[in-house]
Amino acid sequence: MTDVVVPYFRAGLESNEKCIWVTSDFLTTDDALHALEKGVPRFSTYRERNQVEVFPHTDWYLKGGSFDLKRTLSMWMDKHNEALASGYAGLRVTGSPYWIDNKKDWDDFAAYEAEINNVIGGTKLLVLCAYSLQKCGVLEILDVVKNHEFALAMNRGKWQIVNVPALCAAK
Repeated sequence: MTDVVVPYFRAGLESNEKCIWVTSDFLTTDDALHALEKGVPRFSTYRERNQVEVFPHTDWYLKGGSFDLKRTLSMWMDKHNEALASGYAGLRVTGSPYWIDNKKDWDDFAAYEAEINNVIGGTKLLVLCAYSLQKCGVLEILDVVKNHEFALAMNRGKWQIVNVPALCAAK
């Protein structure tokens, strides 16, 4: 995951965007910060300027003890507005639903993925969603992928772009 997220954030930081990474048990906050320190030149300067923030999933998706679609979307939009008010060009974010361990949370998160496109349209918010086949089944991932313009998938050790509209047309 860091192979994709670190360059994604490096590009955002270099473009004067605020960056937020919501981690999981799979990749902790400390792991994310270490990967960014290693892969982003002048990372400490970005941290000092509060241009990059890293949150554990328990403080973001599960704030208050459970997942709440409206609260989570509101938190993203609040951070977006704060970033613009602070002079940043936009907000670049990533998160992973690795914390999901039951059908209800998965259904709620899939609804969140469908709704986020409606909420961020016309904003300066770029979202990278990361899913693991170790945690999510193919059907769950397809359920979410259909809500995005494209997907990156690891195939035999190489990243490939999957054109989602083509997937939807193939149904």
